Amino acid sequence: MNTLTVIKIGGNVIDDPAALKRFLTAFASVSGMKVLIHGGGKIATQVADKLGIQTTMVEGRRITDQPMLDVVTMVYGGLVNKQIVAKLQALDINAIGLTGADGGTVLAKKRPVKDIDYGMVGDIEEVNSGQIQFFLRQNLTPVFAPITYSQTGDLLNTNADTMASAIAVDMVGHNAVTLVYCFEKKGVLADPTDDHSVIGELTPSLYAEHKAAGSINKGMIPKLDNAFKALGNGVSKVIICHADEVAAALQQGAGTTLRLDD
Repeated sequence: MNTLTVIKIGGNVIDDPAALKRFLTAFASVSGMKVLIHGGGKIATQVADKLGIQTTMVEGRRITDQPMLDVVTMVYGGLVNKQIVAKLQALDINAIGLTGADGGTVLAKKRPVKDIDYGMVGDIEEVNSGQIQFFLRQNLTPVFAPITYSQTGDLLNTNADTMASAIAVDMVGHNAVTLVYCFEKKGVLADPTDDHSVIGELTPSLYAEHKAAGSINKGMIPKLDNAFKALGNGVSKVIICHADEVAAALQQGAGTTLRLDD
């Protein structure tokens, strides 16, 4: 069976041109078929400010009304995505920039209103893994912006961690899949104030202990929930690592490797 590496890069790295350049160089060195999913970073907020559009965040998540959806589509699906694609082309990676609407690759539905109305935010319903596999067979490297589409023809802002997990799970039918979450830390930390306290291997039971103790919290929780869900749905390996160390994480075990309890 072919191997596929699905890699998600966080917004903090995208906001730092030097860090992004280092990551893309490392990404280019990853052998075999690969898919990249990128976050948005702070650029959407900066562009919205220039356009006089207010940014509202609730529990770290963006409220996406129609004007903000227009901004994130322009920034994530346009500026950020195409800059990444151009830089990968310069590194001899034949990248193709996509949103979930392109090729009907990632279908979602608008998140129902419960306690909070997130606006035009998508919960993923279906990944067209055959279409993504077709791109890969053409020796193309898909680069996904975190935008999906609905059956009513609306674009939807979608969490990039969730998108990476969903794509990885649905590609299991075609390949042996490794999912890698890259961000600005060296892995999952036992002590959030100590960048060297990387947990080498994390299981659901150990995760529950750290969560109860409060050492794993905030934005790391949805990332790990998505990661363990992917493992439980057939993804071969999940790694969380520093963006500079993606190649080392895949080859030499840098970062945090997730595995299910025995």
